[in-house]
Amino acid sequence: MDALLELPRELRTELKQPLGPLYQDADELLAAAGEPVVAVGDIVTYHLLDAGYYPSLALVDGKTKRETVRASVREATTGFDERVEVESPAGALSAELLELLAAEREGTTLVEVAGEEDLAALPAVLVLPDGASVVYGQPDEGMVLATVTPELRDRVRELLDSFVGNHERAYEILGV
Repeated sequence: MDALLELPRELRTELKQPLGPLYQDADELLAAAGEPVVAVGDIVTYHLLDAGYYPSLALVDGKTKRETVRASVREATTGFDERVEVESPAGALSAELLELLAAEREGTTLVEVAGEEDLAALPAVLVLPDGASVVYGQPDEGMVLATVTPELRDRVRELLDSFVGNHERAYEILGV
């Protein structure tokens, strides 16, 4: 499992700042969300599905806060049009994960990540159109709704530029 970009330790604190407003209620979040919606995380995906909504793309790794998710959370991820597996190491982004995010898809896709999916929200912001939504969990606080704008893309690009690795290749894969 090769890392293309790795999160440096000193950037971890900065990534705890949410990229958008926090929600505790999935219905309220969905009322404010634009299409398409990319969900990053098992618990976020579970809450969206529980609200009767299938995101275009949902990335899960079977864990929350480094612990295995409850069986009910895992079992709720049925009904997607497609199911894909990728590898991406913890604290990093793999080329395989970036390629998946950049690919055009029809319908809904569940992505099961061997490793960790947490950082996928960042490159998702770069590849989605203006007005689209990336939803990810803020541990013990709720769900973050990141609405894609040129300003948010700039902020995310600055964050990714601070990662260690092959930026040229990563941005080439993402088409940015």
